[in-house]
Amino acid sequence: MNLPNLLTLARMFLMPFFVLAYAMPGRLSYLIAALLFSLAAFTDWLDGYLARRLNQTTPFGAFLDPVADKLIVVTALVLLVGHHHSLWLTLPAIVIVGREIVISALREWMAEMNSRGVVGVAGIGRVKTTFQMIALVVLLATPPQPVTMFVQLGYVLLYVSALMTLWSMVLYLRAAWPSLMSGLEREDP
Repeated sequence: MNLPNLLTLARMFLMPFFVLAYAMPGRLSYLIAALLFSLAAFTDWLDGYLARRLNQTTPFGAFLDPVADKLIVVTALVLLVGHHHSLWLTLPAIVIVGREIVISALREWMAEMNSRGVVGVAGIGRVKTTFQMIALVVLLATPPQPVTMFVQLGYVLLYVSALMTLWSMVLYLRAAWPSLMSGLEREDP
């Protein structure tokens, strides 16, 4: 257990407090939830930076970090979709969550095929994550009604993130395509 892994666990530990803060009545709850989410998002960046900088990457961290990332994003999206009651928010949320499911399954498949390194994190994934986190912070910090400039900004950023999400999924699938096809050609005994 090293510092980057502890930060990842702390990010997961923050999630119930983030949910409780968002569920509290009053305008202040939005800001508290957005601050807790921002702290979790910051630890996402920090744990990766420290793991590389301190040469403390571990198999446990490689497993846990994407789980924590998906947990905070999906939790935020579910809260926002439930609170906003808007098809305009639901559509990019479905794209983002759907992509996470597809890529998780793809990574599992690639590990099964002994080709795990083929589907590494691409540069577009980091940019996508940045847009996604900013969009979620903006939307979490702002009450959904009335629809303000900040809510609209959050929607636009979330749509940009959803488009980048689709693009990064295409890149992952393209990189994995030869392994996927060779896996289909193999027969199980």
